[in-house]
Amino acid sequence: MDTDLHELLRSLRVWDPEVTELPPFDPGTAPGEPLALFARWFAEAVAAGEREPHTMTLATADEEGLPDARIVMLHGADAGGWSFATHATSRKGRQLAARPYAALTFYWPALGRQVRLRGPVSVAPPEEARTDLRVRSTGALAAALTGHQSEPLGSVEELTRASEEAWERARQDPTAESPTWTLYRLRPDEAEFFQGDARRRHLRLRYRRERDGWAGELLWP
Repeated sequence: MDTDLHELLRSLRVWDPEVTELPPFDPGTAPGEPLALFARWFAEAVAAGEREPHTMTLATADEEGLPDARIVMLHGADAGGWSFATHATSRKGRQLAARPYAALTFYWPALGRQVRLRGPVSVAPPEEARTDLRVRSTGALAAALTGHQSEPLGSVEELTRASEEAWERARQDPTAESPTWTLYRLRPDEAEFFQGDARRRHLRLRYRRERDGWAGELLWP
């Protein structure tokens, strides 16, 4: 089994030129702050056919400082930060309560691009969390209403019953509220934009927040 896995790994190619066209990137023409460049790259990822460009890795740490990571969905990005949502009672919600600092990573393989952000995380006002929940799909609302995220589950049947009840409630009341549903914002202290290169001369542009704005610098790949 291990041999099969290693052989499979060796057979894979990153940014195969038959299916991937790596775009040029001139850091000298990049905007002076990361949000504008993120918006540009996000639009280009959508145009390139990325199926889920709004998914991202959220990395947190628990009370002991041990790392944790999972894939979540971007709910928005503006001057206030990059937004995502979850239950305050979930594992990541508890970790953010104990250590309100996190990192986000986007990966868009069709363009050979990554965006990495890290900084303090704050909780948005409850009315914004309610608005966020109301604009979600019926399935997403039902998942939020099911609750118990990260808690031990007794059986698949128990999940099925709770989910069906939540779906029915979401259909009947699209404005239903989930008390623990929380909207978070990560306000980056640091943002890195990585552009892959077929000859491995990758370009990395890092923004660092300073008192009066942003400073940019290049990093070795």
